[in-house]
Amino acid sequence: MYAIVEIAGQQFKVAKDQKVFVHRLAGEEGDNITFDNVLLTADGDNITIGAPAIEGAQVGAKISRHLKGDKVIVFKKKRRKGYRVKNGHRQHLTEIVIENITASGAKPAKKTATPKKADAPKKAASKGDDLKKIEGIGPKASEALVNAGIDTFAKLAKAEPANIKEILTAASSRLSHLEPGSWPQQSQLAADGKWDELKVLQDKLDGGK
Repeated sequence: MYAIVEIAGQQFKVAKDQKVFVHRLAGEEGDNITFDNVLLTADGDNITIGAPAIEGAQVGAKISRHLKGDKVIVFKKKRRKGYRVKNGHRQHLTEIVIENITASGAKPAKKTATPKKADAPKKAASKGDDLKKIEGIGPKASEALVNAGIDTFAKLAKAEPANIKEILTAASSRLSHLEPGSWPQQSQLAADGKWDELKVLQDKLDGGK
């Protein structure tokens, strides 16, 4: 018996006792976890396809270990600009062992509680700054920083470039080439409202460097 299941944004074909490497999952080594976004199950000639997921189907697994993948070299070059950036990246991964596949009748997995509608005004009141005003920060990088709790110019100004780099790399390999060395300095100017000085600084930068 095997199943097609979505884990951490990726789809895998899994079977009992199979080891699978997925994007880093929350949890400790030895923890049991379940995935209920099962798209297909097959037991011999009996195949069930979800629309998109099969109601009541689950895949149970155990976290074996957390690790980093093989190093990937990310090289970026701009023609006739003298711009060359070379970075190495190792993706954070989790190895899991598939323990069981339940075709139907499983109880829904517990999900993290979401804020009630009554809490929405409070969330809107604490809206952060537009980090994309910082040279070198695009929509994806901004999203990664906000997810890590850095949602204002003041917070970004206090962050160490090495920590910012780690956040970006953990969020996506496509962000690993970014150079956040000047981001705290730019953010401090933005937080202080010194937009003219920020513009002068940004005119000297190339991709945040």
